[in-house]
Amino acid sequence: MTPILQSFSQGRWQSGGDETSPLLDASTGEEIARIPRVGPDVAAMLQFARKIGGPEIRKLTFTQRAAILKDLGKYLFGHIEEFAALSSRTGATRRDSAVDVDGGIGTVAVFASKGGRELPDSTILHDGDIELLGKGGTFGGRHIYSSKLGVAVQINAFNFPVWGMLEKFAPAFLAGMPSVVKPASQTAYLTEAVVRKIEESRLLPEGAISLLCAGPAGLIENLTGQDTVAFTGSASTAQSLRSHEVVTGRSVSFNAEADSLNCSILGTDIVPEDDEFGIFVDQVVNEMVIKAGQKCTAIRRAFVPISIIDEVAEAISARLAQTTVGNPMDPSVHMGPLASLAQRTEVRNNVQKLLGAAQVVFGSTDAVKVVGADAENGAFLSPILLRADDVFASQIHSVEAFGPVCTLLPYRTFGEVIDAAAMGEGSLVGSIVTTDPALAKVLVAGLAPWHGRLLVVDSSNVGESTGHGLVMPQMLHGGPGRAGGGEELGGLRSLSRYMQHTAVQGHPDFLNKL
Repeated sequence: MTPILQSFSQGRWQSGGDETSPLLDASTGEEIARIPRVGPDVAAMLQFARKIGGPEIRKLTFTQRAAILKDLGKYLFGHIEEFAALSSRTGATRRDSAVDVDGGIGTVAVFASKGGRELPDSTILHDGDIELLGKGGTFGGRHIYSSKLGVAVQINAFNFPVWGMLEKFAPAFLAGMPSVVKPASQTAYLTEAVVRKIEESRLLPEGAISLLCAGPAGLIENLTGQDTVAFTGSASTAQSLRSHEVVTGRSVSFNAEADSLNCSILGTDIVPEDDEFGIFVDQVVNEMVIKAGQKCTAIRRAFVPISIIDEVAEAISARLAQTTVGNPMDPSVHMGPLASLAQRTEVRNNVQKLLGAAQVVFGSTDAVKVVGADAENGAFLSPILLRADDVFASQIHSVEAFGPVCTLLPYRTFGEVIDAAAMGEGSLVGSIVTTDPALAKVLVAGLAPWHGRLLVVDSSNVGESTGHGLVMPQMLHGGPGRAGGGEELGGLRSLSRYMQHTAVQGHPDFLNKL
């Protein structure tokens, strides 16, 4: 019998309504599980987290919370291969699941380490020193952060069912807030498996984490001004949630990280014989192939000097021709399927829109040779490299094919590429491959207002570089405009999104004791 996913609410696993939807293996189309359309009482779930989970976490100091995260990370690391095996059913190769599963658990470990080393053994964070506000030295003020009294709701995307949850949970817990997790339905079975292990560990205080494996009805409607929402997904859904009357009317803290048209720029100083030429090619190919291009940080627009765009197209095509597509459990396979047949249809449709301004250099939306799998029942798609002749073609800067798709764009001048990159109206990440520091400085200054993160790479740092698409917990993740206008991670900076900033005035002796 096909298992039906459950929600974890009020300290116990609960079933949802009788009406369910199937969740399918991305490679075979086989039914893995079913997810209820209606979950348990969402209002009760939220209230339990607020009234039981929140106080239990806030009893602990930052040092104690960090120690719990450290133990949790160790516990989850012991189950990595179990999670990775289940992750393969989402279409992930072992390399892909390393980003999601290993990366998510690693993020917990990073916050545990930073919290233990850099935060005080207390429940209040100081922001700066005391400011004296009188000549006699008897009156002053300082700023503090204290834990909010609500719940940290997270609404996640299908592409990172583990990392997407843990990268939000770790800073929220360290800041003193309980979490309610709403995973995307397509891959919720993997999120549920991880939460079951978290609960089995008995490491967290009661009510510290809840899971809603069902539709979102009632989740936003029951929020308060002490709650927060962290959303990952499409720009259109982010806008819908941000403008919800409860979010606006109760001033609910809302943070969005949305898919964006990220770019990579090859500098005009680079020629095909340079190492940096190969670095750029490798970077574009990796971002197309890893997770089958289903990453919010993947390169969608590759800007190349017009003088060498033919050589770049040939080099990338040659690499893609060596890419094996198929069953992600097969160690010879480089790229698995998309997460679902519906996702493949959406990518195909968006590629057709892009073809209004570009032509195919490599790949096809219709045919793909696969290893150890069924090309039609599985959500397989060929890597597709496009090329546009007009660097300012509007479709390329407005339509995202969320899969193994990238478009080459020719540019002539720095100003031209900066202006074209800005047409994406806000991105999570951009990268620059150049050996010229002066050029890099110009591009960073021009790109920064439209980007949450920028990577400058050449042969001197590529050995240690974490790459274009990998999100490091120490660095900010987010971006302006289309990218959602929010921020996640960034090390301990992220705690402020779950805490209240308050100015406290009084005698300096008192302020020193806070």
